[in-house]
Amino acid sequence: WGSQSGRCTEKSNNMVLKIRLSMVLFVITAFINQSCIHYSFSGVSTTATNISIEQFFNNSDLAPANLGAEFTNRLKDYFIQNSSLSIAAENGELSLEGVITDYKLSPIAPTSSGSNARVDKAALTRLTISIRANYVDTIEPKNSFKDKTFSFYQDFDNNLDFQSVQSDLEKKIFDQILIDIFNATIANW
Repeated sequence: WGSQSGRCTEKSNNMVLKIRLSMVLFVITAFINQSCIHYSFSGVSTTATNISIEQFFNNSDLAPANLGAEFTNRLKDYFIQNSSLSIAAENGELSLEGVITDYKLSPIAPTSSGSNARVDKAALTRLTISIRANYVDTIEPKNSFKDKTFSFYQDFDNNLDFQSVQSDLEKKIFDQILIDIFNATIANW
């Protein structure tokens, strides 16, 4: 009978351990469900259903005339593809507007010509685009911001003709700025 008593004690200890483990898991689950953290797998942390995106105007000196319209369309597409928000023509629960403030080419990576008679030149040129945006969140006003600047750049070989690489550079720069704006607005990063 002694061995059966040991088995009963072992089963009893296992049962107590299972009950305690269940209670700990219940407390952890209850805490997580009551916490204020809101996360979705889309990365969006808003309960809004729509956003209005006004035309971004081009206030830079060198940018192509259609750059503001191109950026605005890409921004709308990005929000549609990466969130469940619909685009409202005006008065959205969320609102985004802005201007392209800078579009500049800068020589970088200087190389020496090796001669005092010849001028030194740059091996690379950098295209930088800056956008200033205003964001209004009517549901969570603390998430709103005004005059926030988003900027990015791409470098290209100085031996290349700028017009031959311009649209590819603009696309790459816009890709990063779109991510930055999305993260600063509804992804709340």
